[in-house]
Amino acid sequence: MSDEGILIDFSSESGATPPGGGQTGGGARGVGASQVFLGTDTTGPPANLLDDFGFEPAAPSAMPGPTGSYQDFEPDDEEMQKAAEKDLEEASKEAEGGATGTIPRPTDLPLPPAPPAPVARPVPVEDFSDVAKHSIVELAGDDSYGRKVIIFSCCRLPPSKELDHQRLLGYLRQTLDQYVENDYVLVYFHYGLNSQNKPNFKWLIQAYREFDRKYKKNLKALYIVHPTNFIKILWKIFKPIISVKFGRKIMYVNLLSELKEHLYFDQLEVPQPVLEHDKRLLERNKPKATSTFYRGSPDATDDQPRPTQQFGVTLEFLKIHNHGEPLPKVLQETTAYLRQHGLDVEGIFRRSANAKMVKEVQKMYNEGRTVNWTELGDPHLAAAVLKSFLREMPEPLVTFQLYDEVMRIHGELDGNDRLMATKELISGKLPELNYVVLKYLVDFLEEVMLYSEDNKMTAQNLSIVFGPNLLWSTNQAASLTSLGPINMFTLRLLENHQDLFIRDWGTSP
Repeated sequence: MSDEGILIDFSSESGATPPGGGQTGGGARGVGASQVFLGTDTTGPPANLLDDFGFEPAAPSAMPGPTGSYQDFEPDDEEMQKAAEKDLEEASKEAEGGATGTIPRPTDLPLPPAPPAPVARPVPVEDFSDVAKHSIVELAGDDSYGRKVIIFSCCRLPPSKELDHQRLLGYLRQTLDQYVENDYVLVYFHYGLNSQNKPNFKWLIQAYREFDRKYKKNLKALYIVHPTNFIKILWKIFKPIISVKFGRKIMYVNLLSELKEHLYFDQLEVPQPVLEHDKRLLERNKPKATSTFYRGSPDATDDQPRPTQQFGVTLEFLKIHNHGEPLPKVLQETTAYLRQHGLDVEGIFRRSANAKMVKEVQKMYNEGRTVNWTELGDPHLAAAVLKSFLREMPEPLVTFQLYDEVMRIHGELDGNDRLMATKELISGKLPELNYVVLKYLVDFLEEVMLYSEDNKMTAQNLSIVFGPNLLWSTNQAASLTSLGPINMFTLRLLENHQDLFIRDWGTSP
């Protein structure tokens, strides 16, 4: 950055404008009502402050923009832009040494004091029901690589006068704390943010500081859906303190059809206003083609899956095309490899694998080609392929029919009654093929648990990873309230499998 700073023009698509071209260096500048001048500094953000943020300094010139093409389909709400300018102006007046009309970068702003050192005593779980009722932050199951998906919907933000944004920050932190130890992705639905409900600029700075490396390390992707000029403005302001590595995780998604290429769209609870907005954009811009999303591999079609198909087809289909063998080929081969090379690998089933390689292995299986796991030599890849096989089944392994029963057992029973009801469900109600496959899988996970001192995968950790891959509802929309009962059900299977799986193979319920 030059010693004259950067001028951002809110009224122009060109974004940041370097001094010159009518600007006189070193003296007072005429900053228009639709312009913001970023403070001067030749040294970049202070190193110690970058350390506080948990980011590495990066030269702005080397900073890549968010992934994906950006199309400004719709101009921002004019009132929101004015409100943003007001926030920035107020922030500049509070910053030490800030000249009138000069907006300091985020690193120059006064930040909230660091929280006091934690006290070594149990901390009660704070009740955020007043925030949760708005459904602003929701869990949306797993993506195609087994990573938790968390969505943030701006259209569900009530007016700022009706919502304490500090409590919103606390609720968001409490939600993420449940999943940041594993790989996860965030989906940010921008539509619906306006001058009445948006948090102020200082809140954004505070949030950016509080979500330190702990939260950024395992975040694999941040999808910004329906971005507008306001997002571009924020990107330019925050760009000097965002690391190159984190910048690569940000992806613009102009239409929901693009999001379907990355996630299981049918399990996302997309707010109705966002769906309607996307429909208007499609009609206005009339794209030549939109992508079609299939549950499972793109090699499969709803009409006629190929005989060698392994992903996205039923257990009955696999048995018929596998000479009557009830155990799917993918399940047998991945578990056989992991028994030899993955049981003692730390974080097995928690860490994601290379997305391109997962798709390539899926394609090999679907085409009937041999997959040599020894040559591939990646336990995390085998684990990811196994999870994707379970998740891409047309019906969950525990079946749609038993979903409500699992919810009832968790909500109405406890103790031994809950265990006995689970036993009846598994050995008395689960279809034969599903029973055989589930028992084989749980027996294998018992072996994984025996190495938990090395791989850190206890019964509880495995239940969190596998629960959403074993059971989901017909509407596909996962939620924080349904995930708890599903994970507890999976935990009972793992901790009591010898007592629960008592049916002999070949015996129908």
